[in-house]
Amino acid sequence: MYRDEGLVIRPIEEDDLYDVWALIFKEEAPEWKKWDAPYYPHSALTYEDFLRGSAPWVNKDNRWLVEVGGVVVGTVSYYWEDKSSNWLEIGIVLYQPENWSRGLGTRTLKMWIDHLFNTLPLVRVGLTTWSGNQRMIRVAEKLGMQMEARIRKVRYYDEHYYDSIRMGILREEWTGESE
Repeated sequence: MYRDEGLVIRPIEEDDLYDVWALIFKEEAPEWKKWDAPYYPHSALTYEDFLRGSAPWVNKDNRWLVEVGGVVVGTVSYYWEDKSSNWLEIGIVLYQPENWSRGLGTRTLKMWIDHLFNTLPLVRVGLTTWSGNQRMIRVAEKLGMQMEARIRKVRYYDEHYYDSIRMGILREEWTGESE
């Protein structure tokens, strides 16, 4: 668990599953999905169906909860792009619009990146988004991430093409220590 005043990131427990379901799968077209890879389909699930597949959520190293004042508001995650070379990508979703543009994403990802560099043998942490999500790009820039790739016009959403954006930060850039 990591804490920054009333902001907490921590592993997901069984008692959290209803809150996770309500934020992510209760609605067919939630507002947050317009920003989190909207070019991939999202489907609502009944709570019972969610529970049947809930094993990937509880006590996993790669997906944690974000809480503000004891209330679940989001998730942070990572996935291996290539585990053999320790190439890892991170993600974050704050599910309610009232939690956007308040600095929570920046503070959350700072704790998450600290955690990952402190617990895994990484030389780099990456973040992939799309050019339509300017808030996510700004968060990555605030954290010191650099634009590493722009794959032009490969994401199609709402009758427009967008770029895929890859950003990253090296361990020595994050810690300020040279190799």
